[in-house]
Amino acid sequence: MQRTYVKDLKNKIGEQVSIKGFVHAIRDQGGIKFLIIRDVTGLIQAVVLKSEKAVFDFVKELTLESVIEIEGLVKDQKNAPNGFEILALTINLLSKSEAQLPIPVVTEKSGEETDQTIRFDYRWIDLRKPEKLAIFKAWTEFEKGIRKYFDNNNYLQIYTPSFMSTSSESGAEVFEVKYFDRKAYLAQSPQFYKQMAMAAGFEKIFVWGPVYRAEPSYTTRHVTEFTGLDFEISYIESHHDIMSEMERMLIAGFTQLKASGIAVEIPFTPFPQMTLKEVKEKIKHLGIKNEKDYDINAEEERELGRIVKEETGHDFVFVIDWPIQARPFYHMRHGKNMELTKSFDLVYKGLEIVTGAQREHRSEILEKQAVDKGMDLEAVKEYISFFKYGCPPHGGVGIGPARIIMKMLDLPSIKEAIFLPRDVKRLTP
Repeated sequence: MQRTYVKDLKNKIGEQVSIKGFVHAIRDQGGIKFLIIRDVTGLIQAVVLKSEKAVFDFVKELTLESVIEIEGLVKDQKNAPNGFEILALTINLLSKSEAQLPIPVVTEKSGEETDQTIRFDYRWIDLRKPEKLAIFKAWTEFEKGIRKYFDNNNYLQIYTPSFMSTSSESGAEVFEVKYFDRKAYLAQSPQFYKQMAMAAGFEKIFVWGPVYRAEPSYTTRHVTEFTGLDFEISYIESHHDIMSEMERMLIAGFTQLKASGIAVEIPFTPFPQMTLKEVKEKIKHLGIKNEKDYDINAEEERELGRIVKEETGHDFVFVIDWPIQARPFYHMRHGKNMELTKSFDLVYKGLEIVTGAQREHRSEILEKQAVDKGMDLEAVKEYISFFKYGCPPHGGVGIGPARIIMKMLDLPSIKEAIFLPRDVKRLTP
């Protein structure tokens, strides 16, 4: 018999079906037993009557989280969780779980989850919880909406390498690896290769792929490996073109989420904008300590998000006009003020989720800016060569989608939004 998913059972009342899934719960009421079965689409109650002796006796041997197949009759039952249930006629054991689970799948009576470190040791069991599954359904729908946007606006997808002969940013916080007879580095960003695509005439590209940061950080917002989303576009007038594209792309992602039944608030345009100087002025009365007047820290981001929400009703705010101290050498500088860059951060619910900029596409100016940053030109000569044979003006962004999911779903840590998180101490499972 063909398998039926739980989500489709409401259309099968009065029919005999086959379902497959995990044993989520078992309730024994003497002459009748109840099983809650869980598949990727939801939960369903199966009832086992004493009159079905073979099946009834078999349930005594079942353990929580065993995987089973049930064939039975779908019946109306207003007292059942879904308003209907399955009368089990046969049960086939597909995989038996050990009786003692290392972590519970059903939330403890206290309402508190097991410690995160222990849960992540058994991540494949932790992810069985419906609320964890919902995180990755949200990821899928959000990405689906963004991909639709890229498809509708003539973007090409490229796949950039993770091994690099030199670091892709400042040279700090990179993982060095042995690459045959020489050193290589895991990419902090696909930045250089995105720009090479602009020099190749691709005009509009996006990248989904792994990003590596050797940051010895233990915060709720940092991991050592994450999935990055980047896009780059040519023939822009300024970084404001990139910001407008960022708005449209995010709205497409949120719109897809809402259309799929996930309760999210679709952002409205335009997103508020503030210069870094205005941000500092806005929050200075709070007395937040930050020795870097050219940057904002996590606490300042949180307060900025709170203030913007109160004043505008918006969850997003662009922070623009960043000084050169806070930006890499390839960000274009303002003609009106060469101490500032044509760059921005996008803060969502008090957390930076995007950094973007117009790039400097003129090789002679790139070289000068690299020297100004104290960089070795030999280390970046291959990158700079991308721009010596003609390159359109361009710009783009690097996005942390896991941070967006974290804030969207009010998760306590970015690690909850990542299938298998990696941090300073974790390399398993």
